Amino acid sequence: MKPYHLLCITLALTTAAIAQQEPTPTTSRRTDWFNHAKWGVFMHYMADTVLKGDELTIENWNKAVVSFDVKGLADQLASAGASYFVLTLGQNSGYYCAPNAAYDRLTGIAPSKCARRDLVADLSEALRARRIRLLVYLPAGAPDRDKEAMKALEWKPGQFPLWTYADGKPKGQDDRLASFQRKWESVIAQWSKQWGTNVSGWWFDGCYYPDAMYRHAEAPNFASFAAAARAGNPDSIVAFNPGVLNPIINLAPAEDYTAGEINEPDKVVCAGRWVGRAQFQMLSYLGPSWCQKPPRFKPEQVAAITKGITDKQGVVTWDVPPAGVNGHIPDDFLVQLKTIGAALVRENY
Repeated sequence: MKPYHLLCITLALTTAAIAQQEPTPTTSRRTDWFNHAKWGVFMHYMADTVLKGDELTIENWNKAVVSFDVKGLADQLASAGASYFVLTLGQNSGYYCAPNAAYDRLTGIAPSKCARRDLVADLSEALRARRIRLLVYLPAGAPDRDKEAMKALEWKPGQFPLWTYADGKPKGQDDRLASFQRKWESVIAQWSKQWGTNVSGWWFDGCYYPDAMYRHAEAPNFASFAAAARAGNPDSIVAFNPGVLNPIINLAPAEDYTAGEINEPDKVVCAGRWVGRAQFQMLSYLGPSWCQKPPRFKPEQVAAITKGITDKQGVVTWDVPPAGVNGHIPDDFLVQLKTIGAALVRENY
């Protein structure tokens, strides 16, 4: 799932103070619906997961996005009792499932690798009719398999090995990729304004260098990053992913819920609704790994794991693979989701 998995060993120390803080009234208000939602579904619908090898072209990607059956997926989610759905906008390949004028202008890539169809807008409409909310996924870095985009956006993956700086922090704004961050925030803000309240939250991947890139008094920083995501919807909930960590942590005061990426969900303990300032949320996969088949747990196991967390006021999100370009959930995974839905009482929110 993740484009780069280097974790800073200083992370636990730098977040220790955050873990002791209380949630703000704003965070509590933003996440109330999420807390009541209890659980939802995540899907890696990306060019390199639904297209293979030589099929990965701009034309084929546009055809795939057009083929996404938003009503069919919405019906599946409603039948399972899911309260929200998280869709990937794109990742390493540089192909995205919705148009973005800021991205096209900054990268100069033509024809655009951003799909002509705004899949997020169409899907949100289908989900809203069934009282299901939509959240979106985006890496914190540029697509690292698209050299043209990386150069234009001034992105350098793996910029901050621990041994580079004695104090763990860069020496200046250029060292912390400030130019890239400003460009990426403009891309995020463009999408956020484009969708407005049709998107209820963001899950940002790859925030592996929090001290170097984001923990600064001046922008760009965590606060400006979150503000970009909320440019079109001030109530959007935001999470920043530091990587796989158990116990789950609150990475920054600017986030509303924990990213909660976990490989072994049966070993996670939820102590209550809050982790520092953030709503507790765990994200894991139902398959052998992200976006893979077949299911690795029995349906009753998945339901028990989910209920064990939601009974403590935590939230659980399960990744499922797409059945194909139509974006449907495979039948054996849908059985698992329906078992979760039957075990939990959905609250009004």
